[in-house]
Amino acid sequence: MAEPTLLAAEIRDVTFGKDVKVVEPANLYGCSIGDDTFIGPFVEIQKDVAVGRRCKIQSHSFVCELVTIGDDCVVAHGVMFINDLFGTGGPAQGDKALWKSTTIGDHVSIGSNATILPVTICDHVVIGAGSVVTRDIVEPGIYAGNPARKIRDI
Repeated sequence: MAEPTLLAAEIRDVTFGKDVKVVEPANLYGCSIGDDTFIGPFVEIQKDVAVGRRCKIQSHSFVCELVTIGDDCVVAHGVMFINDLFGTGGPAQGDKALWKSTTIGDHVSIGSNATILPVTICDHVVIGAGSVVTRDIVEPGIYAGNPARKIRDI
């Protein structure tokens, strides 16, 4: 029987602000993390991601390349960001020309197990747990569902 190649979670090539806390194991590489931010265990943050100041990225969340998260944001447990929309009918196979970016404004809270497709979310938004954000959110408020829709003002 063949032996697998074992890869360990690691933290490399990360620009950290002041007083950042990371709970291991975490897989962070090629990203930047702002001052006073907390990263929980079993989080992966890929290269070319920028996380703002005073954020909380809770356990088991995945932040893929091309995501920017503003200041004072909460990404709850198990949130998944997606940058590949399978525009050619299948995975981009690493062709970054097919990937799209996501921008999260300031004071955004994303509930557990939400999925965020490549979108822009304005400041002062709450995304409900389990929601799927498929379109840009341009007005502050509380959004929930699949696809996520505004359910009320904050």
